[in-house]
Amino acid sequence: MTISVKTPTTEQILELAAGFGMHLDAAAAASFQGIMAATLGSYARVDELVEPTLPVKYPRQPGYRPGPEENPLNAWYWKCDIAGAAEGVLQGKPVAIKDNICVAGVPMANGSRVLEGYVPDVDATLVTRILDAGGRIAGKAACEDLCFSAGSHTCVTGPIRNPWSPEHSAGGSSGGSAALVASGAVELAMGGDQGGSIRTPSCWCGAYGLKPTWGLVPCTGAMPIAYALDHLGPICSSPENVARLLTAIAGPDPLDPRTAFARPGDYLGALERGAGGLRIGILKEGFAHPVSDAATSAKVRRAIERLAGQGAEVSEVSVPMHYDAPHVWTAVILEGATELMIKGNGQGNNWNGYYTVSLIDAFARGWRSRPDDLSATCKLVLLLGEYLNRHYHGRYHAKGQNLKPLVKAAYDEALAKVDILAMPTIPFPATKLPAEGCPLEEYIDLALNMQQNTCPFDVAGHPAFTIPCGLVDGRPVGLMLVGRHMDEATLIAAAEAYARTVDWKTQ
Repeated sequence: MTISVKTPTTEQILELAAGFGMHLDAAAAASFQGIMAATLGSYARVDELVEPTLPVKYPRQPGYRPGPEENPLNAWYWKCDIAGAAEGVLQGKPVAIKDNICVAGVPMANGSRVLEGYVPDVDATLVTRILDAGGRIAGKAACEDLCFSAGSHTCVTGPIRNPWSPEHSAGGSSGGSAALVASGAVELAMGGDQGGSIRTPSCWCGAYGLKPTWGLVPCTGAMPIAYALDHLGPICSSPENVARLLTAIAGPDPLDPRTAFARPGDYLGALERGAGGLRIGILKEGFAHPVSDAATSAKVRRAIERLAGQGAEVSEVSVPMHYDAPHVWTAVILEGATELMIKGNGQGNNWNGYYTVSLIDAFARGWRSRPDDLSATCKLVLLLGEYLNRHYHGRYHAKGQNLKPLVKAAYDEALAKVDILAMPTIPFPATKLPAEGCPLEEYIDLALNMQQNTCPFDVAGHPAFTIPCGLVDGRPVGLMLVGRHMDEATLIAAAEAYARTVDWKTQ
């Protein structure tokens, strides 16, 4: 029997021991070597066993990387055309897939040079669901480097440009998805959200972006950042398309334990409900950040007034924890991303769900051999996360996780009195893309400075839907609607009521 994992030499064992501060002599190392050799026989047998993999049900060609004439906003990473079932809720509709989600046979970079050349061998669960619902996979939407930026300037293939103003950011990390939808290249796209990465680009590009309840949509076959914060959801041209795409992808997946309590709603039926009788709470703290832009706030308040004019009851609510939630988010995501996304080679361990083994192999080879090719934001995560882990042994990540229920409870208390919380999605319109060669401080600030209202709901897990509600200096701004867990239908009802009666581009 050939053992695929080589038994360590005594010198390697002594080196490992020294790294942990142990004091072994050569005799002890030789004894451990013999014990290890027997144990590693299990790994040889594991190599021989055939693991179950995610299904690849529909034929496809690999597609191609589009040139500048097909990709003026740099929003596509790859183009293809994979046809699904002949009928279904997405019948014939092209869908762009964010490039952190596996599509078998189609290259995937997740915005990073360190995944260069990787081609997944599986379809993510939601890709299969989209195809089963009659959709067509139109290609991979470019995204930020390992998705760790809410700007649109860290993508390995170059900055993703805002359709409304190409010198401004499209937002991130799902910037390609939002730019493709806003420019009319597709009507439906998939995004991902750990701190605002569906809602930020949707807001700044003028698209409809829904971060679902944590656990409603399976993340099987997507590269995570932190299992406790990962969300995948729709970015679309209308509330109806959001409803269609969410209908196709929502629901339990036995390979993603987070979805055990998923309860899909009647999202298409919600389109006819209207806003009458909805109780909307204007979140005081959502308008009161030091960086809040008065013109943006005014557009959002005007949009809420329009919903009131359709019969919604509007009041002001206060959730002081809204100011502390970003700090809890930081404690969870920094060490979480370091240990899972980077040191964990894109999948981590101790996860009772599906592992994309080919992704582990590709990412480990890439980042461990070429760490200098990580973006500045990912280097920041790795350096600071490792510092915290080494010097504070994970206690702040643990405390952040323990504080998450308090954040959720604070919003739940407000949502016991109203049906929806409303606030600006981003407190200001899109910022300019940084100039090439700008100071590192500016580069990182423009990637991370806009998540005051978005990241709290990754911590709390509530559904949050950004809808375009006006223009400030010619750039879109968004109204964010937040609902109770698993009550996406109410948010869709409100968004559709607004969209049917208001042309947001004239507001």
